[in-house]
Amino acid sequence: MSEIFKLKRQVEFNHCDPAGIVFYPRYFEMISSVTERFFSDALDLSWAKIVLTQDHGTPMGNIEVRFHAPSKLEDWLDFSLTVKRIGRSSATLHIECHCDGEPRFTCVATLVYANIKTGKSDAWPEAARAAMIRFQPPLKDK
Repeated sequence: MSEIFKLKRQVEFNHCDPAGIVFYPRYFEMISSVTERFFSDALDLSWAKIVLTQDHGTPMGNIEVRFHAPSKLEDWLDFSLTVKRIGRSSATLHIECHCDGEPRFTCVATLVYANIKTGKSDAWPEAARAAMIRFQPPLKDK
């Protein structure tokens, strides 16, 4: 049984346009925030640790988002994250956002474990890889 990383947050005024609806670029900030919390809380590998002590980062290699319905000021959003794929130096995350069970967006994002000094990808540290595997759903039979 795989784990699902979950996070809940409320839509704030700074996320919204003048109509009180989440301005879509703010969703990308929320995706980054959920991903940062996942690394810190679930993998015990904060981005501060990666950057400041390991000279690495996790830049976004690809991101696809499907928006389903608008979110409004003071809505409570439920985020869930699983690891769709783990490569040598990349990981593809599946993130869903719901409000009261209604889908707001789905996201597939690929991060790359990269050396800040060289700008090139490196293999994931074994501890990070092992922790990510816990959040990878089992493969379905065909």
